[in-house]
Amino acid sequence: MKTLYIIRHAKAEHQQLGQTDFDRSLTFLGTEQAQASARILERELAPYPTTATRIITSDAPRALQTAEIFCETLNIPPSALQQEPRIYEAHYLQILKVINDVSANYDQVLLFGHNPGLSDLITYVTNSPVSLRTSEIGCLTLDEGTDFSTLSANTASLKSVIGR
Repeated sequence: MKTLYIIRHAKAEHQQLGQTDFDRSLTFLGTEQAQASARILERELAPYPTTATRIITSDAPRALQTAEIFCETLNIPPSALQQEPRIYEAHYLQILKVINDVSANYDQVLLFGHNPGLSDLITYVTNSPVSLRTSEIGCLTLDEGTDFSTLSANTASLKSVIGR
């Protein structure tokens, strides 16, 4: 069975004058949130993650920092992170295309990004309305016979929303 973990970045700083939204970083609270959620996911994944785990993150600093905290907690080398610019400010169908590019050789995908795209994606593929808060994780299982390349509307189930 294939599993997809959709993770919203942790709490970020407010946008400062002259700063772009893209460049916002995690706050101290955001770092703590990410660490706490990563510890929860660590228990969920035991004895995983395995080499059959793909980790994809938006290249925006707050999402990348969140993903790096998760990698540290889960003992995954940061080099395993795939930065994907298509996730930032993406419509859920654009994020779905990123997931559809994942090889069937992977059993799990951890995807880090932003709302509303992430919550809309979960709602679309599971038909279960979700609104992820910062540092929350949507845990999805793909339906029998579905892999990441064939994930589409109503082809996954929402197992749980965890974090914080």
